[in-house]
Amino acid sequence: MAAITASMVAELRAKTDAPMMECKKALTEAEGNMDKAEELLRVKLGSKAGKAASRVTAEGVVAAYVDGTTGALVEVNCETDFVTKNDSFLALSKAIAELIAKNNPADVAGLSALPYTQDGFGPTVEDVRKGLIGKIGENMSIRRFKRYADGGKLASYLHGTRIGVVVEFDGDETAAKDVAMHVAAMKPVALQSSDVPAELIEKERAVAAGKAAEDAKTAEAAGKAAQSAEIVTKRIEGSVQKYLKEVSLFNQTFVKNDKQTVEQMLKAAGTTVKGFTLYVVGEGIEKKVDDFAAEVAAQVAAAKGA
Repeated sequence: MAAITASMVAELRAKTDAPMMECKKALTEAEGNMDKAEELLRVKLGSKAGKAASRVTAEGVVAAYVDGTTGALVEVNCETDFVTKNDSFLALSKAIAELIAKNNPADVAGLSALPYTQDGFGPTVEDVRKGLIGKIGENMSIRRFKRYADGGKLASYLHGTRIGVVVEFDGDETAAKDVAMHVAAMKPVALQSSDVPAELIEKERAVAAGKAAEDAKTAEAAGKAAQSAEIVTKRIEGSVQKYLKEVSLFNQTFVKNDKQTVEQMLKAAGTTVKGFTLYVVGEGIEKKVDDFAAEVAAQVAAAKGA
C-alpha cells in the first residue's frame, strides 16, 4: 500500500478545501492516487470540495524576461499578498516569464504544458503550479502574458512586483527605459489618441454628457439661461479630446521633464517606440471583501445549533 505523506495530504486539501483528516482518509482509500482521492471527496463532501480552484486570485506578481529582441511579461496570481513574498512562488513566476520568451506558447494552456521542474514538482509547469498550491496552501493561476520576438529592441521595468512594463523600441536604450518607467507611473492605454479603444472613448463621452446634463439642471435651478445644444456638444467633445491626450503615451507630459511630452522627448533622443505592454496586478479582478464579524457570528450560531 502506498505511503500517505503529509505533503500529499496538504496538496489534496489545497485542491479541495476539505478537512485534513478527510483528505488523509480519501488518500488511504484511493491508495495514494490523487485524482481518485479528489473524486472520492467530491462525492462525499459535494460542493465543499474543489473550493481552492474557485477561490479568487486577485493578488500576485508581474515578472519580466528580456534577452536581446526576445522577451515576455507575465502576471501570476495568488490569493494573498503574503504569498507574493514566497521564494517558491517568485521563482515560478520568473521561470514562467523565461519559458514564454523561449518557447512561444500559444496560450496559458500551452504554457502550462511546457516542461519544468521545481521544488520536487514536475514535469510540467502545471504540475509545479499544483504542487505549490499544496505546499503553500493557496490557489495560484497564470492570468495573462505577452511575448515579444519581432526584431525590435526591448526595455523592461518592474515597479516592485505589482507593476510591470515592456517597451518595444528602436533607438536609445536609456530613453526607452525612461519611457517604461513613465508608463508604469502614468498608465497610458495606447501609444497615441487614434489607438485608444472605442469603448473607452464612448465611456468618457457618456461621462461628459452626464456632467453637462447635471450642469444644465444646476443652471436651471439658479434661473440661468440654458446653453445651446451646439455649445453643449462642443463641451462634451472638448472633454473627450482632453481625455484622449491624458491617456495616450505620446501626448502625456513626460514624468522626468514637465516641459516636454513623451513624443518630444523621444524625438530629441532619436528614438521610436513601437508598442508597450503594462500589467498591474489584479487590475480588473473583482476582489472578495471578507466580513469577518459576520463570519464569526455565523460560526458561533452554527456551533450553538450543533
